[in-house]
Amino acid sequence: MSSKHESSTPIEQRGAFRRFLDFVEWLGNLLPHPVTLFALFALGIVVVSGIAGWFELAVVDPRPEGAKGREADGMIRAVSLMSGQGLRDIITNLVTNFTDFKPLGTVLVALLGVGVAEKSGLLSAGIRALVLKAPPHLLTFTVVFAGVLSNTASEMGYVVLIPMAAVIFAAVGRHPLAGLAAAFAGVSGGYSANLVIGTVDPLLSGITEEAAHLIDQTYEVHPAINLFFMQVSAAMIAIIGTWVTARIVEPRLGTYDPSRAEPGILDGNDALRPLTADERRGLWWALGSVAVMLIVLFLCVYPEGGVLRDPVTGSRLKSPFLKGVVALIFVFFVVPGVVFGRITGSMKSDRDVIAGMSTAMSSMGLYIVLVFFAAQFVAYFGWTNLGSITAVLGADFLQTIGLTGPLVFVPFILMCCFVNLMLGSASAQWAITAPIFVPMLMLTGYAPEVIQAAYRIGDSTTNIITPMMSYFGLILAFASRYDKDLGIGTIVATMIPYSIAFLAGWMVLFYLWVFGLGLPVGPDAPTYYTP
Repeated sequence: MSSKHESSTPIEQRGAFRRFLDFVEWLGNLLPHPVTLFALFALGIVVVSGIAGWFELAVVDPRPEGAKGREADGMIRAVSLMSGQGLRDIITNLVTNFTDFKPLGTVLVALLGVGVAEKSGLLSAGIRALVLKAPPHLLTFTVVFAGVLSNTASEMGYVVLIPMAAVIFAAVGRHPLAGLAAAFAGVSGGYSANLVIGTVDPLLSGITEEAAHLIDQTYEVHPAINLFFMQVSAAMIAIIGTWVTARIVEPRLGTYDPSRAEPGILDGNDALRPLTADERRGLWWALGSVAVMLIVLFLCVYPEGGVLRDPVTGSRLKSPFLKGVVALIFVFFVVPGVVFGRITGSMKSDRDVIAGMSTAMSSMGLYIVLVFFAAQFVAYFGWTNLGSITAVLGADFLQTIGLTGPLVFVPFILMCCFVNLMLGSASAQWAITAPIFVPMLMLTGYAPEVIQAAYRIGDSTTNIITPMMSYFGLILAFASRYDKDLGIGTIVATMIPYSIAFLAGWMVLFYLWVFGLGLPVGPDAPTYYTP
């Protein structure tokens, strides 16, 4: 990122790279706002359904006889919404399409809990405690790993950890932009890796379940379906991120020139403020409250007859425990958040708790608007049978070319990487692609749980190199404080090694985990789909 580095790069090479970045940015800028995009897609489904209905488009239903939703003649026919019945369906179901859209409630409930923990200061203190106490030789690993863990609390990694990592690296005599890049790699490049369930998991699993219903209306998907794969991925991302920082990024950046920084930025920062006695005491009390809740949860799930087991079969799978993950996320953020706030004085009454929840909800306005139109698009896709028809035709094509084995996930992951360059929202991208690819790959024999895990690899690995990612501008603003001449191209050039390394490592891990060792990607998460 330094001028020294840029001057040593061949002009032709820099020009070609800049032209590529300009093309990606231009292509992404051609896309309308995601809300407008979903509205146009919904309208497009109406028009296409009319054309398909006019031509009586139909395919053979691959589901066995007697399957729920299968017609007696074994055909799937396009249903036109450009008809009297179609107009009545659109008008009478507009509200219920929105309110019944599964990801909406799950995300809002989870964020109510996160809002309390954030308002109390628990999340900020926890990140500072983790990073500031790291031994010097483990600093990079700790920063990347903290970035991965920060995804549990939505955007906290972007607004707290990334700028703090730059300050910490500068304080120990290392290049601040190396710290920023390492944190950015963990937070955004490792977006689909974690040790626990985060707010994005209920969102994606809800979309996956809606898409799976195009083939199997009884199929259930819970938020923890990728938990095992996420946990092993967290360690992999931290290790690869540490290696890339030490071997590629820091040598490339060279010695930092403080004169390139914004005046005063290196004079100190609240991010380096050590924990107060009250904060340390609050963290211990919050940790104690989590331990108590874990014991109670264990007693409700592990023993025979536990109240959170399936009341009929006694199983821990497809039980209230897994179906209620969102409620558990809510409780496991609210309780320690309140405990921390009471100990530190940041939460003196119920009004402060409510304020934390309200603040979290106030930031969700755009998401709610987006979900309204996304819910209409998904509903129309299902009503018209266009999703099922597309899936059947796509599956037939894959079988025709012989691409039905595990290698089918290579082009799928790469496609997700490419789409993410122009549509940076994980939920928006999955809401568009899931109704096509989940049914298609289900028909080739793979379970929605594995399909979602593969999608998350493609979505995460290019987050850090696309200007279309919603926080990219914020990262650029943070970085430019340490190098006033820095631009988009230099940010992307710095992050590309992480993107390539993460993609390669994650794909190897995916094939080794799923197909080599035959391990499930999560609890009650089959690899193969059987109608």
